[in-house]
Amino acid sequence: MKIKRIEHIAIAGHSLAKGIELFRDTFGLPLEYEERIGSVKLAMLPVGETYIEVLEGEQPGDGVQEWIAAHGPGLFHICFEVEDIDGALVELKAKGVKLRDETPRTGHAGSRIAFLDPASTGGVLIELAELAPGH
Repeated sequence: MKIKRIEHIAIAGHSLAKGIELFRDTFGLPLEYEERIGSVKLAMLPVGETYIEVLEGEQPGDGVQEWIAAHGPGLFHICFEVEDIDGALVELKAKGVKLRDETPRTGHAGSRIAFLDPASTGGVLIELAELAPGH
């Protein structure tokens, strides 16, 4: 498996607007884009070669709201960009890593994503992303 970089660090909060305001107005990060995936709203703010991803879940029971209920707002997950997500999942499963997603699903900007079970990653929720061509 080839990890290319930390693609983003995700921050979960109760308000997308307040999260954007914090990182844009306080730290001077530019807002690159906002997007909705199902019941989750997200914003991407670049920092060099990586991003801060701000998340707001809109429906009880979605992954973001569940995380906030259990852990409070704040650091949600770290996302590694990989060259071949299918190969990465096969390799990690062979190494005994528990997968939350057995097969990739659609993520931000048309990427293919999968989450690993924090029980296998030292309590850290890790996302893998294979970016769409051109990203």
